[in-house]
Amino acid sequence: MTISDNWRRSSYSGGGDGNNCVEIETSPTCIAIRDSKAPARATLTLPADAFSSFIEAVKTHPGGTEIARF
Repeated sequence: MTISDNWRRSSYSGGGDGNNCVEIETSPTCIAIRDSKAPARATLTLPADAFSSFIEAVKTHPGGTEIARF
């Protein structure tokens, strides 16, 4: 999975100065996610279809234990 260096910050950055952010980067085949406060640390990279399934699970069960089984 190849990712370029074209990160964008989430529009849901949290309150205050927006320090509670994630950044995402997309390609035709995958989505990468990282912590904007520590961009050199770990990056989570998922195939695009798996990311879509993950987002749907979060929307369906926000904060629920069902996500842990995803």
